[in-house]
Amino acid sequence: MSHKILIIQRAAPYGSSLAREGLDYVLTSAAYDQDISLLFLGDGVFQLLKNQHSSGINLKPQGSALEILPLYDIDKIYAVKEDLQERNILEKDLTLNIKALSRNDISAFISQQDKVVGF
Repeated sequence: MSHKILIIQRAAPYGSSLAREGLDYVLTSAAYDQDISLLFLGDGVFQLLKNQHSSGINLKPQGSALEILPLYDIDKIYAVKEDLQERNILEKDLTLNIKALSRNDISAFISQQDKVVGF
């Protein structure tokens, strides 16, 4: 039985392990054939940026790690439109194709899920 699982990514890609842990959770859930949606909000939208350069801190770029999501049939990827705008992030700057949701729609979107996990 497939459950609708929403993973919320709030953390910036570097500075803590939360972003990487969230991605690991997404990939593990996908392996168990769950209906996965991924929502980036707040500083979590920085994870979506392409051309990240993290070699100076000896980490793999989070943006390139996200590029494998389509291989796991994870295509329900969302970001909060206002959070992107506030951080001057344009759609052309993103690693993935996302669906932008307005802050006003987030509560209703979350209530449609069977399980919500935040990182």
